[in-house]
Amino acid sequence: MSLPEKVRLVEVGPRDGLQNEAQPISVADKVRLVDDLTAAGLSYIEVGSFVSPKWVPQMAGSAEVFANIRQQNGVTYAALAPNLRGFEDALAAGVKEVAVFAAATEAFSQRNINCSINDSLQRFVPIMEAAREHGVRVRGYVSCVLGCPYDGAVAAEQVAPVARELYDMGCYEVSLGDTIGTGTPGATRRLFEVVAAQVPRAQLAGHFHDTYGQALANVYASLLEGISVFDSSVAGLGGCPYAKGASGNVASEDVLYMLQGLGIDTGIDLEQLILAGQRISAVLGRASGSRVARARNAQ
Repeated sequence: MSLPEKVRLVEVGPRDGLQNEAQPISVADKVRLVDDLTAAGLSYIEVGSFVSPKWVPQMAGSAEVFANIRQQNGVTYAALAPNLRGFEDALAAGVKEVAVFAAATEAFSQRNINCSINDSLQRFVPIMEAAREHGVRVRGYVSCVLGCPYDGAVAAEQVAPVARELYDMGCYEVSLGDTIGTGTPGATRRLFEVVAAQVPRAQLAGHFHDTYGQALANVYASLLEGISVFDSSVAGLGGCPYAKGASGNVASEDVLYMLQGLGIDTGIDLEQLILAGQRISAVLGRASGSRVARARNAQ
């Protein structure tokens, strides 16, 4: 299968990236990050999450962030809404697209959201109904598609029915997440081959963590399977509070550099993206997790 001519990057740094940080991050710094990402040309930015601050303290103030970012036409500013209350709060904040998430393993589902996979999917039914009523698009995530911190390796056949359920209930796109970053290119290709038998490739996306240094290789393997949407996080921000040892998402800068080298269009300015990553990294008191950014600084 030939490589796609265009790829859409879903920037998850402001949500999936920052939610795992230990130190408090101000609303102003979150707003500046989103505005920097908009300026870099990202067409999809996951801005925040409407969950209880008791469970995810760093996502407090998401409504305020949405109220202060400089939204541009043609850019999707999305939020995670794991339950109906979260959806209603997102709707009140003017959010036009939300995301829901399920897990590919029962163990991770219980540890992450304290319920079974089936129960988690049933919780999304009222969200989907409300979303249709209000014209809000819904994107789905499946966690632990290539490995689970509790169950070990995960078979592609285990992932496919969860992805199909999200697609059938109305998720326009389903992102398959290697939450603990143990996946390899061969397993990644088989994953998409199996899942694509139940969900069209055009409605699938890849979400790779770089714990074992395989994320870019897995993105390339996905490209070979006809996947053209990838989640990534500026400066490699992220991790997973329920997956010990999981490192950050693949850095947006590094994915973009590779895509540019392959002649694939994204519409994103690499230098502006590097700057966005450096600014939020300075707020966090550390160097950017992007290898491309570090290499540019060393020149």
